[in-house]
Amino acid sequence: MEAEQKTSALLTELEGDIGIIVLSRPKALNAINTQMVAELELVLREWATENLSALIITGEGKAFAAGADISQMASFSAVEAQQFALNGQRILRLLENFPAPTIAAVNGFALGGGCELAMCCDIILAAPRALFGQPEVKLGVIPGFGGTQRLVRRVGRQAALELMMTGRNVKAEEAVSLGIALRIEEDVLAGAKELAGEMAKNGPVAVRLVKEVVNTTDRLDMDTGLAQEAMAFGLCFASEDQKEGMSAFLQKRKAEFTGK
Repeated sequence: MEAEQKTSALLTELEGDIGIIVLSRPKALNAINTQMVAELELVLREWATENLSALIITGEGKAFAAGADISQMASFSAVEAQQFALNGQRILRLLENFPAPTIAAVNGFALGGGCELAMCCDIILAAPRALFGQPEVKLGVIPGFGGTQRLVRRVGRQAALELMMTGRNVKAEEAVSLGIALRIEEDVLAGAKELAGEMAKNGPVAVRLVKEVVNTTDRLDMDTGLAQEAMAFGLCFASEDQKEGMSAFLQKRKAEFTGK
């Protein structure tokens, strides 16, 4: 087993031919910021050539990732927000298209960007206390890292619209019933390792080709949808509601939206 490596936002290790990435900003509930995204890109690019049998992503502490870092985003201009979305989308596509099977071991909160990150993995396993959601409308914005595209693909148009328009969160059991997660595991990381081991018993080329074929034929033109999402995400930052929503969050008060 390779020694555990710590960057400023991630812990990484190799257990044989299984790669493990731990989101490691526990004091911020592993909120996704530009540093974490940049480090994730470096790891994904490096490990893409390692012939891994599987890649597991989980979070340190009580959260998988509780969303994007609001304190960093609150002052974005519309152009800055769109670029943030496009960069995040690009890197999460690296995860979605990673050659080996990917498993999200969701140990706690997977909200906003955390839910979007989990949905880029081939399979999501949920701890009993896992919580999923796309609550961005409560901040006056929309998902920007692929949520409008991937949630529909996982749960269907109607359920996805209800979740994204209300911003409500769902517990592990409902996440499984909706199809966000595959199943609940008492020890979610151990469950992910066991699943990865089962996959590793099979022909590596065949396993990778299963993923490749499904990814390329499941739906058409993901990138067009992502471009539209990023544009709309950017436009949110030209609104008063975005400024009010994020200010209220940071000030720990209830937002008063005006629809402007």
